[in-house]
Amino acid sequence: MIVQQELNDFINTNKELIQHELRHHLHQLDVPERLKASMIYSIQAGGKRLRPVLFMASYNAYNHDLNKALSPAVALEMIHTYSLIHDDLPAMDDDDLRRGQPTNHKKYDEATAILAGDALLTFSFELIINDPHLTDQQKIHLVQLLSEASGPKGMVAGQILDIEAEKKAVSLEELETIHTLKTGELFRYAIRSGAYLGEATHEQIVHLDEFAHYLGLIFQVQDDILDVTGEPGKTGKPVGSDEANEKNTYVKLLGLEGAIEKKKYYVKKANKALYDANAESSYLMSLADYFSSRDH
Repeated sequence: MIVQQELNDFINTNKELIQHELRHHLHQLDVPERLKASMIYSIQAGGKRLRPVLFMASYNAYNHDLNKALSPAVALEMIHTYSLIHDDLPAMDDDDLRRGQPTNHKKYDEATAILAGDALLTFSFELIINDPHLTDQQKIHLVQLLSEASGPKGMVAGQILDIEAEKKAVSLEELETIHTLKTGELFRYAIRSGAYLGEATHEQIVHLDEFAHYLGLIFQVQDDILDVTGEPGKTGKPVGSDEANEKNTYVKLLGLEGAIEKKKYYVKKANKALYDANAESSYLMSLADYFSSRDH
């Protein structure tokens, strides 16, 4: 059983490792200075680095040689950061602040922010392709998984469905579909790809895929609960902002108690999938609890 301090150490160690690798790859780029500065600005804005940490945890469940895992984990965080830059744009969520700092298009301008996002997206695939620690087969498989997770069948599909659902009622099934695509697909990539590189069996990866599905839903339902019960100083946004913006949430559909019960159901399903994957003693189990009980 992994104790809380051990989990905290794992998260912090890998967060710092990913941050170091991100800085290393971006600072050595020989590209126009304004573009480079804009890319670095959003990468250095902070964040929990949950997706690459999940990647490392899934890999760690089956293998401990970090060399293979670093570039795919860093590529994943670049994809996530690109999506945040574009989400903040006036045509999308129109946000002025992210993590207490001006959003990229406010710091620079809309055109630069769009291009910085585009650059992070495409550079992520270049990182994987040029990694000397990966075989050609591994590179092809990782690029396929990442492009599916982040593209029109994954995250981007979830984003358009989310936009279409604004200010209209949706069913629980529709809400789950939106979040499975918009948030869950990158979690799914992290867990599937980490296990694949760690040389988990096909059967184990199938069960971890189910775990990843429920983990994405756990993450979102907890977000919705925190919008009602959280502390603004920790969550980074005012309590009730989802309701004020007429967003579809678990709490809006099920009520607060109903959302909490639904989260418990997701946690139960996620834990069973981990047991089936023989990963119940891994950091993944502790991270599922962390996702469920986080306060920001």
